[in-house]
Amino acid sequence: MLARIMSGAVLGIEAYLVEVEVDISFGLTAFRIVGLPDGAVRESRLRIPSALENAGHEMPQKKITVNLAPADIRKDGTAFDLPMAVGVLAAYGAIPQECQSFKLEEYLLVGELNLNGEVRSIRGALSLAVMARDEGLRGIILPQENAAEAAVVSDIEVIGVRHLKEVTAYIRGELALEPAVAELRPADDLAPGYRVDFSEVAGQESVKRALEVAAAGGHNVLLIGPPGSGKSMLAKRIPTILPGMTFEEALETTKIYSVTGQLGSDEGLILRRPFRGPHHTISDVGLVGGGSGMPRPGEVSLAHNGVLFLDEVPEFRRNALEVMRQPLEDGCVTISRSLMTLNYPANIMLIAAMNPCPCGYFGGSKKKCDCGQEKVRDYRNRISGPLLDRIDIHVEVPAVPYRKLKAAGQGETSAAIQARVQRAREVQRARFAGGSTYANSQMRPSELRAHCKIDAAGHDLMEMVVDRLGMSARAYDRILKVARTVADLEGKANIEASHIAEAIQYRSMDRGLGEANAA
Repeated sequence: MLARIMSGAVLGIEAYLVEVEVDISFGLTAFRIVGLPDGAVRESRLRIPSALENAGHEMPQKKITVNLAPADIRKDGTAFDLPMAVGVLAAYGAIPQECQSFKLEEYLLVGELNLNGEVRSIRGALSLAVMARDEGLRGIILPQENAAEAAVVSDIEVIGVRHLKEVTAYIRGELALEPAVAELRPADDLAPGYRVDFSEVAGQESVKRALEVAAAGGHNVLLIGPPGSGKSMLAKRIPTILPGMTFEEALETTKIYSVTGQLGSDEGLILRRPFRGPHHTISDVGLVGGGSGMPRPGEVSLAHNGVLFLDEVPEFRRNALEVMRQPLEDGCVTISRSLMTLNYPANIMLIAAMNPCPCGYFGGSKKKCDCGQEKVRDYRNRISGPLLDRIDIHVEVPAVPYRKLKAAGQGETSAAIQARVQRAREVQRARFAGGSTYANSQMRPSELRAHCKIDAAGHDLMEMVVDRLGMSARAYDRILKVARTVADLEGKANIEASHIAEAIQYRSMDRGLGEANAA
C-alpha cells in the first residue's frame, strides 16, 4: 500500500515542499530511502523501527521503500523522521490517511524522533511554516519546542507535539491538540528595551555624534583609538539607537537564527537588532558562511538587520576580511557549490575597531609610541584599500580624561538619540519610496546624482580634499552619502558646505595615512 505525507526541507533560509512517499510491499524485509538522502536521513531507517515499537506500534516485516521527492535535490537533517514514521503507519493501515475531520495530506509534518518515540526539535521551523502556508496547506505538525517560532506565521494551524503517540492519536481524532498562538507585539512596538545605554559612556561627544550619523544613514564605521578608550563600549550600544525592527525585518532575521538552530524554544520573533562580535581568530567560512555539506550562514548573515562588530580588525585573517567586500557592497552572501548556489541575506551595519598602531599609542599624549613609522604603516595596511573604501565613517576615539570619567552616566540617553535617528530614517524612507533602497548608505549612482546635489562652495571643498588626499571615486561617493545623512539629521533639503566638511572629518583614516607617510 502507498502513503503520501507532506514534509519540507530548508535550502538557504527558504523552505521547499518535499513529498514523502512510503510504499510497503511483499518481499524480503528491507527499509530503503531514495531521493538523495544524506547520512542523517539514511540513519532514519535505524531510528524509526525503535520509535514505532516504543510508541506501541509494530514495524511491518516487509519491503519498505521511501522516496523523497523531488529526488534531484539533496536532503539533509533529521526532520524527515516523523513524516516517514507516520507514512509507514499510514501505508500499512495503522492510522487513516483521511477521516471525517482530518486529511493527512493537508498537513506538513516535520520532526526528529528519539528511539523512545519522543519528537525532538529541528532547524528552520519558521521557514517551513511560511512555506506550508504559501503552499495552501491547512497546518503543520512539528515538535513542541518549535511551536513558538512557527506560530508567528498567520493563517495556518501550528500543532506542537512531544511524542509519536500524540501524533497518531491526533490523526485518529482521539486527542484534541490546540494550535499554538504567538503573542505578537503591535507593529509599532517591536523595539524592546536594552540593558545598556549611551548615557553610560563618559565623554566622547564627537564619537557619539559620528555614531548617530552612522545609525541615521546605515553607514559602516571604523573606530580608531588607544586601548581602554571605549571603542567596544560604544559599539555595543549602537543597536540601542538604531530604528526599531519592522515585522518583515524581524521575520527575516528570525529565519536565519532558526535554520542555524540558535533560536530559543520559547522565542518567537527576534525583536532586537542582532549584535555579533566574532573573535579575530574566526575563519572566512565562519565569518561569511559555507562549510562542507549544506552551506550554513556565517556571522555576517547572523548580524543581518543589525550590527557586526569586528574588534582589533587588523588582527583578522586577510582572507576573512577580503571576503567581506561582497556582502558590504551587495547586502547578501552568495555561496556557490557544484550542485547549488545559495544566497544568504547580510544587510549589516559594520563597526570595526582598531588601535592606531601595534602598541596602541601612536599620536597620543599619555604614553609614547615606540612602533616607528614603518610598523605603523604596515599595521594599518593590514586593512586593504578596497575594504577601507567600503567603510563610510572613520573616527578617532581618544583616551577619556578623568574629569569626564567622573561624569559617567550623565550623558544623553539612547532614547533621545534614537528619536533623531528615526526622524532621519523617515525622511529617507519617503525619499526612496517605491524602490529597494531604504537608507542613504545604499544609494546607487543614479540616486546620488538625484539626491546629493551640492553648491559651488561644496564643489570647491570637495575638489581641494580629493586632490590633496588622493581619495578614490568610491571614497568620494561615501563622503556625499554621509553629507546627505548629516543634512537629513538637521532637517535640510539641500547639502551645504558645512555638511560636506563634517563628512570629510569622518575620513580620519585617509588623513591619518597621509600624516603617517609625511612623518
